[in-house]
Amino acid sequence: MKVGIIGSGGREHALCHSLRKSDKIDEIFCFPGNAGTSDIAKNIDINLENFDKFKDFIKDQKIDLIIVGPEKPLVEGIVDFLKKSKIKVFGPNKIASQLEGSKIFTKQICKKFNIPTAKFGIFKNKEEANEFLGKTNFPIVIKADNLASGKGVYICNDFEQSKIAVEEIFNGKFGKAENLLIEEFLDGEEMSFFTIHDGKSFKIFGTAQDHKRALEGDKGKNTGGMGAYSPSRLINDDLENKIIKKIIEPTLKGLKELGTKYTGFLYTGLMIVKNEPYLIEYNVRMGDPECQTILPKLKTDLCEIFLACCNGRLTDINLEWSNKKSLCIVVCSNGYPEKYKKNIEIKNLNKIKFDHPNLLFHAGTKFENNKIQAVGGRVLNFVYMSDDFGYARKKIIESISKLNWSGGFFRKDIGYKVID
Repeated sequence: MKVGIIGSGGREHALCHSLRKSDKIDEIFCFPGNAGTSDIAKNIDINLENFDKFKDFIKDQKIDLIIVGPEKPLVEGIVDFLKKSKIKVFGPNKIASQLEGSKIFTKQICKKFNIPTAKFGIFKNKEEANEFLGKTNFPIVIKADNLASGKGVYICNDFEQSKIAVEEIFNGKFGKAENLLIEEFLDGEEMSFFTIHDGKSFKIFGTAQDHKRALEGDKGKNTGGMGAYSPSRLINDDLENKIIKKIIEPTLKGLKELGTKYTGFLYTGLMIVKNEPYLIEYNVRMGDPECQTILPKLKTDLCEIFLACCNGRLTDINLEWSNKKSLCIVVCSNGYPEKYKKNIEIKNLNKIKFDHPNLLFHAGTKFENNKIQAVGGRVLNFVYMSDDFGYARKKIIESISKLNWSGGFFRKDIGYKVID
């Protein structure tokens, strides 16, 4: 069969790498893909805003299954559109995708179904927000309501910081913002909890700890993710049960009341306070870089899993996992998450041997004029699987040292809470 993957990041390269192992698949297309996917799939540069043109390409090439990697096409309703054309597609529909598309949508479900989350307020303009902030206790969390690629969250320690956050959000730093959220600060530890759904049932798809801040020691600006490790050090049977009963099941009930169901990956971003889970946010796709960290541990055929979800028979599939620990470090362009140069050549990749358990997933790269070039903020994802997180990190840093790329930087402390 033929499979198509939408997206160009490390997550999509990891999906491509995993699907390539399936004996069901003859050909993979990536829309648009990156330098890494070009080695194992056909990269197609097509305007994904033009749903009709995309649909025609799928039909012409007789692609059997489409997997949607990033959130934007999901929120814009690509799943609904393709399903109307009888195209098999893995991912949540437009209504369900509002769980990520609008933080306010999610908070309203939390309120109705008593899902544990931070107390919050919704503000429609700078004046309202700043008036509230002038009377509040710090630290406080300020969030853009719309999609922000993981970067529209500010943890503010004083009024001046919060004023800058409000200004940037309403001035359109993350796209047009009609609302913002101000939340209480929860003092705990973050965890990413993944499930996969077929509209009727779901299964757990692993846990991870992401490192969002640009600098070591969790300092600096928020990013899309500087690295991750899996499994999370926080997970236990009791906590897992609480997450499912208090957060995921009530959310699915809320969607059902809205006349819809959930199919696809669901990424539940949590704050764990004394073994109690609080919902921070939902993402309606696999995380990045968590996907790159978790997928190498999967033993079951990923294509079989996706098909089972599309056909409403996930209960027939047994998910098998390696017991190994997995760690990922992201190499970013200098200047990320702010301004950075593009089209910077990356040499020396051929000096490093990549093979299980030492893996490389490309993100912001392209292959042009026989050169691999960095074109994005997050560029390369180095992953290593081991019985020991410390050993995995050591091996990754050895590989990055061989790369010796002056155009980028990375965090050397990924996984410090389980290693140092």
